[in-house]
Amino acid sequence: MSERKYFGTDGMRGVANVHPMTCELVTRMGMAIAERLKTPGRPTRIVIGKDTRLSGYMFESALAAGIVAMGADVWLTGPLPTPGIAFITSSMRADAGVVISASHNPFEDNGIKLFSRDGYKLGDALELEIEALMDDPGLAERAAPAGDIGYATRIDDAVGRYVVFCKSTFPKELTLDSFTVVVDSAHGAGYRVAPAVFEELGARVISIGDRPNGKNINQAAGALAPETMCARVTEEGADFGVALDGDGDRLVMCDERGVLVDGDAVMALCATRMLSAGELRDNTVVATVMSNLGFENAIRAAGGRVVRTQVGDRYVVEEMRSNGYNFGGEQSGHLVFLDHMTTGDGIIAALAVAGVMAREDKPLSALAQVMERIPQVTLSVPVAEKRPLEELGGVRRLMTEIERELGDSGRLLVRYSGTENKARVMIEGPDEAMIRARAESVAAELRRACAR
Repeated sequence: MSERKYFGTDGMRGVANVHPMTCELVTRMGMAIAERLKTPGRPTRIVIGKDTRLSGYMFESALAAGIVAMGADVWLTGPLPTPGIAFITSSMRADAGVVISASHNPFEDNGIKLFSRDGYKLGDALELEIEALMDDPGLAERAAPAGDIGYATRIDDAVGRYVVFCKSTFPKELTLDSFTVVVDSAHGAGYRVAPAVFEELGARVISIGDRPNGKNINQAAGALAPETMCARVTEEGADFGVALDGDGDRLVMCDERGVLVDGDAVMALCATRMLSAGELRDNTVVATVMSNLGFENAIRAAGGRVVRTQVGDRYVVEEMRSNGYNFGGEQSGHLVFLDHMTTGDGIIAALAVAGVMAREDKPLSALAQVMERIPQVTLSVPVAEKRPLEELGGVRRLMTEIERELGDSGRLLVRYSGTENKARVMIEGPDEAMIRARAESVAAELRRACAR
């Protein structure tokens, strides 16, 4: 088995109660995970956490049933950010961590992603082995006898453990006593953790997006809809705002004027300070092909360099681990500080920015000027099928024309989303009106080519 059947670039994802996100298949996934990871002679323990989606309760039960049926034990965290589940998995020496979340997707969707015992996302090879076991007709025959069925236990202090860990990443000599912060948790997994972290570090916190009802995750809130956060910052006279996505592994910020500060600006701000302090390994930041050219220019001007990967925080982390780098991320706000956390963490990223603000006594509006953004247009195009781009003659011809027109002054990128039935068109260049028109033309051609 060499091709993925269930797993995409960030786990398995789909509409709840529609294949593959059905209770039957998720139960088999639980059985397959336990079967693959069990070690004779010692108990196997698997952490399960989730965001606040209505279907999370259903899939939590299905996963737990499959795992304990194979004789492994389950530790349940309840709603907790994805990086929090990675932290609990590694700190409690579990054999794996399972996150039930569809991240930024609407509540109807759900998904499952896996972490290994060291807190890093499970490798492709292990995911393929688990897929093979899920389809193995003899899997149920390997279930544990009645006396060896596993236990399911709730970790009652999971939120408290993670709050303490997040605070430990903030400089001990600093506090947030003088700051007012708007924290938008997207009615998602960070709704208890995020406000608590900032409050316990001394900030006055205005908490919004903190009333999940199972259906309002990411709805007009959080990183996908930061307008509410921006407006509240200006209304309250806050120093900055933090908007997380549904599972808390990425963020968007705004300054005291309510102006957005995206992942590229946060990366540039943090990386330049790490460079000056001698804390950025090999003077290198890892980013994806989506990061703005202005970000790369800022890092070069500060004496560093940028290594780019394909889109997806797992690929950023793989590059960092392969070459010993300690900082990287995505324009979308997945920032990875490997000295602290094994995956993207919106809260830790926000604390890093707050630490710079406290130490340098400067507003975020001034600090965000660290990079000068090159005009960039990104469009999402719904597609019925993800046909290989090399087969789309019209799209390829148009891309060639645009690349020739841009020359060395810009970039064009067309790719398919790894988690949704969408294509992404990104163009950078000196003239925003021109690149927007070119992006629209590519999007139109993609719609025609991938409509059937």
